[in-house]
Amino acid sequence: MKASKIAYKPVGLALGAVSGVVAGAAFKQAWKMLGHDDDAPDATDEDRTWSEVLLAAVLQGAIFAGVKAAVDRGGAAATRRLTGTWPG
Repeated sequence: MKASKIAYKPVGLALGAVSGVVAGAAFKQAWKMLGHDDDAPDATDEDRTWSEVLLAAVLQGAIFAGVKAAVDRGGAAATRRLTGTWPG
């Protein structure tokens, strides 16, 4: 395994935690903008419809994936600028 890849591991973990927090906040805002309650439904929430539960899950997954990809890509690009090597 390349040294740059090993050195990037802690950075990647920290960026992953940050991206989770950012994605969670973005999802809450998106859910509110769609005119829903403050809390998104859980899959086992008896009082919510199938469509509402599935919409929340799909939206949350898309936001988390997009934010994670953007943060990971930005972290890798910053690492290349600082070290001259791509961490992947």
